[in-house]
Amino acid sequence: MSVEAIKNGNAPLASNSDKKAQAARAAERAARKPSKLQERLLYLVSPIGLLLVWQLLLMAGFGDRRFIPAPSDIAVRYYEELFHGMLLTHIGATVYRAFTGYLLGAIPAIAMGLLMAMFRPVRIFFDPLIAAIFPIPKVALMPLLLLALGFGDASKIALVAIAVFFPVIVNTYAGASNIEKIYWDVAKNYGASQWVMFRRIVFFGALPMIFAGLRIALAISFIVLVASEFVASKTGLGYLIWSSWELLQVDVMFVGIVTIGFIGLIASALMQELQRWAIPWKAN
Repeated sequence: MSVEAIKNGNAPLASNSDKKAQAARAAERAARKPSKLQERLLYLVSPIGLLLVWQLLLMAGFGDRRFIPAPSDIAVRYYEELFHGMLLTHIGATVYRAFTGYLLGAIPAIAMGLLMAMFRPVRIFFDPLIAAIFPIPKVALMPLLLLALGFGDASKIALVAIAVFFPVIVNTYAGASNIEKIYWDVAKNYGASQWVMFRRIVFFGALPMIFAGLRIALAISFIVLVASEFVASKTGLGYLIWSSWELLQVDVMFVGIVTIGFIGLIASALMQELQRWAIPWKAN
């Protein structure tokens, strides 16, 4: 095909065979892409593989089963604690505290992070506070919260909320402040109000980073909550682990540890599904 033909617009259109070849390549790429069911099954491979390796190593004589029970031993004890013990009570207490504190910390953090990206005075006002408080280990605040709120659920929920707040606000601000300037300019040129820009530009533009912060905060919430339940609670998985250690009930201690892992796995999977639904353009 000559250059002149292309310039004059006389170049022939793609033939049917070319179109069929392109369609075949697209179908082949779609076939190679794993389905959502395959992805969910693959998600379970690593934890199942870990349990299998753990069981085989102990059966081969590596380790003392009195101090490191095999997954089969833990499963037997898990059944006993689940149906004849207090495991459900401890799970309910921990999940309630974690979920409540997570919401109380994440929602204001998202709103504040977006406002910091939109309004410079808000950012200047809150930046030094975040810089000063963020590095403090949140577990170190537990004695103060116990003095202020007592030994009930309120102190533990407050601790989780504080621990969740900072990674979410930092990620939210980072996501909103990195939105390309052209989107702001287009919205202003069309006369968009601050509320419309907040909902349509800033919020959706920052969503990928918001979910990154939410996933980090999810892990942090369980870390600080279980640590607080070690010393300031009579219910919860942290209390179950600590009391089992004091009584040398190693299998029960592992029941608590494994339960936290299960809850974390389920919570992470639910967060991924929520992210797929909220930002489908970033699903992959």
